[in-house]
Amino acid sequence: MIKVGIIGYGTIGKRIADAVAMQDDMKVVGVLKVTPDYEAKIALARGFPIYTYSDRFDKFKKAGIEPAGTIEDLIKASDIIIDASPEDVGRENKEKYYQRYDKPVIFQGGEEADVADVSFNALANYEEAKGRRYVRVVSCNTTGITRVLTSLILNGIGIKKARIFIARRGADPKEHKKGPINDVVLNPATVPSHHGPDVQTILKDIDIVTMAIAVPVTIMHMHMAYIELSSTYTKDAVIEAFVKTPRIFLADVGSGFQSLAHVIEYARDLGRSRSDFPEVAIFRDSVTIRGNELYLMYGVHQESIVVPENVDAIRAVLGILPKWRSIEKTDKTLKLITEGKVYG
Repeated sequence: MIKVGIIGYGTIGKRIADAVAMQDDMKVVGVLKVTPDYEAKIALARGFPIYTYSDRFDKFKKAGIEPAGTIEDLIKASDIIIDASPEDVGRENKEKYYQRYDKPVIFQGGEEADVADVSFNALANYEEAKGRRYVRVVSCNTTGITRVLTSLILNGIGIKKARIFIARRGADPKEHKKGPINDVVLNPATVPSHHGPDVQTILKDIDIVTMAIAVPVTIMHMHMAYIELSSTYTKDAVIEAFVKTPRIFLADVGSGFQSLAHVIEYARDLGRSRSDFPEVAIFRDSVTIRGNELYLMYGVHQESIVVPENVDAIRAVLGILPKWRSIEKTDKTLKLITEGKVYG
C-alpha cells in the first residue's frame, strides 16, 4: 500500500483524498488542515487523520479536534505527498518543509511550473514522471486542453497549431466572496493567457495561443477551439479519436446536452460524488471540419478534472504501474465513462 499524505483539504484536496482512498494500492495516512472547520470534521468522519501546523494545535483542540501531528509528522508518515494547498503555498511548503525530506511531492497547477522537475498529464507524458522528486499536475484548463490535443496526436492526427479561447468560471461554487458579478473580466488582458505556455511545459513542440475571460458562472469552464491540422482529416476520424480516448466524453445535443448545466445534471443523475465530471465534455455537434481546420467546443469541470491525474501521478512517480494500466485502473475505480475507450 502506498502511503499518501495530502497537504490541503479544500476543493481539490478533499476530492483527491476520496479518490486515493478508493484505490486498492493506496492509503490516505492523513490530511493537513489549517482551519478546524466543517471540512476537517468531514475528513475525520471519512477516517482521515488530521494534521496541522504546530501553531494551530490549540485552535483545533478548542474545536474538539485532536490533531494527529504536525506537517513534519505527516511527511514522515507518507511515501508520497500530494500538495493541494492554495496558490503559492505549495512553493512555501517546499522551501520550509519538503526539501528537508527525501519524499516525492506532487504539486497542483496553481504553482508555477518551476516548482517541479516536470509538469504532468497522464495521457501525454506519464513516463516522464517516473523517479522524479517534484511533479506538478497542471491546472484544470491546461489539463483539458492537453487531453484534447493529445487525443488527436495519439490517434495519428497531426496538429500544426492550436488557438483556444476560454470562458472561465468566475469562482468555484463555494467561493462566495470571489468572482465577477454582472461582468465579463479579461483574464488577463494580454495575449496569450498563461494556459498556452503551460500546455507547452508538457507538449513542448505545440504551436498554441490561448485567450481567456472570466464570466459570472461557477459550474464549469467553456473552451472554444480552432485547431489547424497537418493534413485533411474527416470529421468521423476526429470523432473516433475522441470516442476512443479515455477521459473524454462526447455530449450530443440530441441527447439533451445543450449547455454546461446539462453536463453537471448528467453527473448528478449518474450519482457522481459532489456532481463531479472529471472527463472533458466535448459537444459532438460542435465538432466541425473545414479543409484542414478543426473547430470544437468543450466543457472543463474545474473542481474535478485533475483528480484522476493526481492518482496516476502517484503511480507514475513511484513506478508502480505502466501508463495505460494505471489510467484504466483509475478510471474504473472512479467510475469514469470507459465504454468504447482504448487503454493502450
